[in-house]
Amino acid sequence: MRVSREQVAKNRERIIEVAGRAFREKGFDGIGVADLMKGAGLTHGGFYGHFASKDDLIAEASAAVMDRSTVKWEKLAETSPDKALAAIVSSYLDKSHRDNAGTGCLIAALAPDIARQKETVRARFTQGTQSLLRVLAKAIPGQSEAARREKAIATLAGLVGTIVLSRAVDDPKFADEILHAGQEVFSRK
Repeated sequence: MRVSREQVAKNRERIIEVAGRAFREKGFDGIGVADLMKGAGLTHGGFYGHFASKDDLIAEASAAVMDRSTVKWEKLAETSPDKALAAIVSSYLDKSHRDNAGTGCLIAALAPDIARQKETVRARFTQGTQSLLRVLAKAIPGQSEAARREKAIATLAGLVGTIVLSRAVDDPKFADEILHAGQEVFSRK
């Protein structure tokens, strides 16, 4: 039975969505193609009709997750133009984000794994990071473009570090304290 092009496109998007979540929860090596396809409600044999390799899927899923993060940050900035930085920081350093890696930031969940991936994956990750930095730099008021970009880079690194550290500790009160400290420091203009 032939599947329509529209259904093929929907299946591909479903695979990318499932993979994006699973990779952030388990790492790239923590889940195989068969389980990803099962999670998407498809057979393992159909995988290679959509992707040349698992690396191809990793690149596509990473790009999709980063694109969604960029859109989210753009909407936050548009909704609160006078307090765009505070809105982004508040959303990013939220308990829900910390506690749900599968729906959270790809950078916080997978940056060390990305560094060990093939160039195609790293290139897509770099593009996504640059997009997030552009949004963040626009949210930083005043200053020259170069100074805003520098602060955006430091802020993104601090936000990611705050999430990573708050996820890693085993004391819930300490984890909350880490989030709160990050919110205080990084929402300043």
